[in-house]
Amino acid sequence: MESVSRARCFGGTQHVFRHRSAETGTEMRFAAFVPPQAGAGRLPVVWFLSGLTCTEENFTMKAGAQRVAAELGLLLLVPDTSPRGEGVPDDPDGAYDFGLGAGFYLDATQAPWARNYRMESYLLHELPAQVAAELPADLTRQAIMGHSMGGHGAITLALKTPGRFASVSAFAPISAPMRCPWGEKALGGYLGPDRSAWRRYDSCALIEDGARLPELLVDQGMADTFLESQLKPDLLRAACADAGIPLTLRLQEGYDHSYFFIASFIEDHLRWHAGRLGRAA
Repeated sequence: MESVSRARCFGGTQHVFRHRSAETGTEMRFAAFVPPQAGAGRLPVVWFLSGLTCTEENFTMKAGAQRVAAELGLLLLVPDTSPRGEGVPDDPDGAYDFGLGAGFYLDATQAPWARNYRMESYLLHELPAQVAAELPADLTRQAIMGHSMGGHGAITLALKTPGRFASVSAFAPISAPMRCPWGEKALGGYLGPDRSAWRRYDSCALIEDGARLPELLVDQGMADTFLESQLKPDLLRAACADAGIPLTLRLQEGYDHSYFFIASFIEDHLRWHAGRLGRAA
């Protein structure tokens, strides 16, 4: 694991690292904020999964999360959203919603994507092992959150690994990828035409098929231009209600899909996760 950059921040250190990934066959980057409490031992971890077109930099530079993480003693981990580099296939038409920057946190099965687009295995297995070896991370205390495509990733990864994450939250998640244009394009391209194979990457379908979470926090901006066409929080609300999953869905008037929205409510999410990580200790 090689250091790309480091900077002092609220008494802790904001890092960017890169390493060679066996899962993706590429060099991968991720950001890690290590709070000042690191000298006292291993720390609870909060993962943030970013949305379409993003890298590890967007959340790190725009969300304003470090101040609260430093106060609460949370180690923030922000991976990239897809493999990158020479030879990694991209959308043939150069679209933003497939290929580079749009890994959808899944393991692709279709050529030519299957070789490199293995973000689920990378995030659940390879990257945590790297982090545990190099950083003061307590992987018995993990939380996960994300935005848009990353909200989809956070919820689906948590649903598929019960007990791994003490808490899960999302900002404007793609709630039902099987029923929106972004998701249909991505799932069809990466996984092929058999829609039954898509269900393990759809939050609502996973819940319908029996997966459960102890609870879920979601913030959704009501001025989000993607609200009705792509995000569909009402489908997630209905799925959680039918399954008895406690969902706190906060509809925020006037807020859009941008990082101004995330920065406005990131403190709420970090404090919510910290309370549950403390109970998990």
